[in-house]
Amino acid sequence: MKTQYYTATSLNGYLADENNSLDWLFQFGEIESLKDDYPQFVREVGALAMGSTTYEWVVAQENLLDQPEKWPYKLPVWVFSHRKLPAVEGAELRFVRGDVGPVHAEMATAAGGKNIWLAGGGDLAGQFCDHGLLDEIILTVAPVLLGSGAPLLPRTLTAPQLKLMEVQQHDHGFVKLTYSVQRSTTRTIFR
Repeated sequence: MKTQYYTATSLNGYLADENNSLDWLFQFGEIESLKDDYPQFVREVGALAMGSTTYEWVVAQENLLDQPEKWPYKLPVWVFSHRKLPAVEGAELRFVRGDVGPVHAEMATAAGGKNIWLAGGGDLAGQFCDHGLLDEIILTVAPVLLGSGAPLLPRTLTAPQLKLMEVQQHDHGFVKLTYSVQRSTTRTIFR
């Protein structure tokens, strides 16, 4: 079992623009050489974590409060938030707050030997990293530069903490990078 931060990012390290929009990514449509990537990845996932901004974006994008049958995940999802959020009817959701350590233990049990996916955002993935609970960072890098927005991982991680494991070149200038996160005796530093 691995805990994996799997996401798309702009070339300069933003997950979303300053309006929490992914239009910069969606402008490319389906990337033929990446069409099997997500289905292959998610087959190995047994539990998912996301922050409140990501959850709210997913809910709004598909109008899931009115159309809960469109909920895209067939696995348990933990949503980290300090606020009360509306639940999508029928979705296997757990709203949590606080330390990611105990929640990670619950997720590992629920995953049943499969991987844990940290879907977003960057600060949540950083919290797992701070606790030594992040094993891989899998990035699909789009050939786009954004002036500002939601940062990929608002942490300082210096070599040798990240070990490049795989590089794949894809259509339209996309690149997929897989990094292994090496365990460190020092904590990461929040920027």
